[in-house]
Amino acid sequence: MKCPAAILATGSPAKEKFRVDYQEMKVWTSFVRLQNLQGLCFSVKYFSKHDHLQTTCPYSKIKQKIHHILGCSGIMYTHGTVLPGIILPRRFFSCKQEGTKIHSKRKQNTSITTSELLYKNLLKSEQENWNEISTRYKATTKRIKEKLEELHNKYTFSSRSPRIRFGANVYFEENGCIFLSKADDVDEGNVDILFSTEDLGFSDAIIQRIRISPDQKYMAISLKSENSEEATCVVTKLGHFPVVEKVIPSVFSFEWAANDVLYYTNQRNLKCQNVFMTTFTNQKLTKLVYTEQDARFFVDIHYTKDRRFLTINSNSKTTSEVWLVDCRHPFKLPVLVQARRKGVIYHIEHRNDELYILTTYGEPAEYKLMKAPVASSGMENWELVYALEKKTKLVDLEMFSDYCIMFLKKAGHLYLNVISFVSHSVQTIKLPTWASEFELESHPEHTSSTCYFQLTSPVHPPQRFAYSFKENNLIEQAVQEVPIITNCHTTRLLAKSKDETLVPITVFHNVNSKELHGKPLLIHVYGAYGIDLNMSFKEEKLMLIEEGWILAYCHVRGGGELGLSWHKDGCQQNKLKGLHDLKACIVLLHKLGFSQPKYTAVAAASAGGVLAGALCNTDPELIRAVVLQAPFVDVLNTMMETHLPLTIEEQEEWGNPLADEKCMKYIKSYCPYQNIKPQCYPSVFITAYENDQRVPLAGVLRYVQKLRKAALDHASGTRKKGNWIPNIILDIRASGTHCDSSWEESLNEVARHLAFLNRELEDPANG
Repeated sequence: MKCPAAILATGSPAKEKFRVDYQEMKVWTSFVRLQNLQGLCFSVKYFSKHDHLQTTCPYSKIKQKIHHILGCSGIMYTHGTVLPGIILPRRFFSCKQEGTKIHSKRKQNTSITTSELLYKNLLKSEQENWNEISTRYKATTKRIKEKLEELHNKYTFSSRSPRIRFGANVYFEENGCIFLSKADDVDEGNVDILFSTEDLGFSDAIIQRIRISPDQKYMAISLKSENSEEATCVVTKLGHFPVVEKVIPSVFSFEWAANDVLYYTNQRNLKCQNVFMTTFTNQKLTKLVYTEQDARFFVDIHYTKDRRFLTINSNSKTTSEVWLVDCRHPFKLPVLVQARRKGVIYHIEHRNDELYILTTYGEPAEYKLMKAPVASSGMENWELVYALEKKTKLVDLEMFSDYCIMFLKKAGHLYLNVISFVSHSVQTIKLPTWASEFELESHPEHTSSTCYFQLTSPVHPPQRFAYSFKENNLIEQAVQEVPIITNCHTTRLLAKSKDETLVPITVFHNVNSKELHGKPLLIHVYGAYGIDLNMSFKEEKLMLIEEGWILAYCHVRGGGELGLSWHKDGCQQNKLKGLHDLKACIVLLHKLGFSQPKYTAVAAASAGGVLAGALCNTDPELIRAVVLQAPFVDVLNTMMETHLPLTIEEQEEWGNPLADEKCMKYIKSYCPYQNIKPQCYPSVFITAYENDQRVPLAGVLRYVQKLRKAALDHASGTRKKGNWIPNIILDIRASGTHCDSSWEESLNEVARHLAFLNRELEDPANG
């Protein structure tokens, strides 16, 4: 099923799903993978692993939401311009994703303005500066890259492509090809090739999602270029010789409502607000069936686990609404489940003529599982099935014919809650203590008697597990032996923040390390959109542990590790709480003997750049170096530029400085760019992308220029001889974008970051 987390942090509640869909999982496999989400999402299979969400804020200029349902006999639709196709929270990190030309222009002018000329000159200057500086890291970068490649080759077997099973058939993707095999032959190499990106001229594209029609006569897949956010849906008619039937540009999500009826959403300028239906019978038609006109809402579609209904899900960061398409009558108008109510999120599944509703409705405002008759689906008929305990994060939820499995996080540990609809019982299963993340496998058949998933941690490759409903037990799947990581110790701590709130920290270090106060410490932080820190396996994390580093993940407010209230307590007028949490975590780590300031670095990406950048301004003495990827460091100016594609929907996360002077002052109080001043800053390495729609490059350039000047002003104004000047480095990549890049580029990027950190932390006296 999908989880509420799907309400993306991008303001687009769909790519940040709780769980990454079959092919979407492939996209997040690069070093910087995205994690998903701020809420959960019943209606989108994760919602992206990603990607980011919102809260309400009075803004008189926003038109009241208007949605239209159009009959299938309505107007015909002709595709226009090809537009972006995959949504991730604008400031979301965990993955590095792409975009379309960076700085947006209000008008399309053929003449170059003075500001544009200055921008181009500044961009060129930074690129030349990087070319000169990069030589000092060349040897270390090469060594690190070789080590990472070695580790990648050692552990790649553990992350094979997810497989979709339909009856006796199994579909899977490898190396840009989609294969079909009989379930009994899949491991014997007896496969048929159904699609090849290279053979069809899509050699530079990534396969993101695969959808097979109920009768297995059609296959729809989405393709996305590594240097664009644009996705294209390719529909193939299967048979002895598969034939491409239709190519649809600018598609975000799509599902088969019937054997030859495909519903899909169209994305424009990072917004997804229209749903179309297209048929593949003799009378081929494409029609608009739903549109959402409230700019705060993002629309995606999904089918219920039993394939009875297709759900049209319209989500803002705090509110949602679902319409149902009966898959037995795919040409009938969608039916509303419950009209949106401010602050209430809900997502839908179906079983035995009852809707199962994952929702924040009621007190406390955490997720609950409720149910209601299909014929009487209004909120007044919702009946509680199960409510989560306080400070518990619902990571994902999977429905089966007689059971529901909830994947939960509590106090840093992972659990399964197995709800039986037959015995009306709930069984709680604590999972291995080394595990930090779930990766749920696809289960297209709701009648399955087994639920498969993988467990992983930053330093432990994915290990496959299965829960059997019949046997009522958890089974470790030894498909292939995973090398056991025996030399890493995991410590879970609680830091007391400024307001006495206890903030969780997860620490990894080599058990053989002595005198930890002299070891390098790498702090990870995010703290926005209700999204958890990504704690899946990454080769570079294992390499750092083997080399004696300490890794600390600070689960500050604004993230989602302790449920929806943890996010609410760190967004809008509570953003400074996340900064206080981060400072408390670092102070506690140093107090307990985990490294010391001169050997401490912070790593953050996208919205994580807000807290990392703010810490550099308020407490630079706590850290020696910072590595930022596509960082959001100019919050105030960006949130005042309503022409940018995601600004309005992200007002629920950051506030609306244009409509509220108090909000403007508050954002200004923590915004990294606004608070730069002459002082001794840590060294900073920033990677930014020319093709980044989510974090405009212009803001990053302004930040770097101002930071360099402040550091130099401080050095020149200090009479001390040999005063240390930090390295402020900006690496602007022409390829790649905010959340995605090729494996090779991702590898190079990680190696550059680690080479910088090695130089800064191993020799603190080096300037």
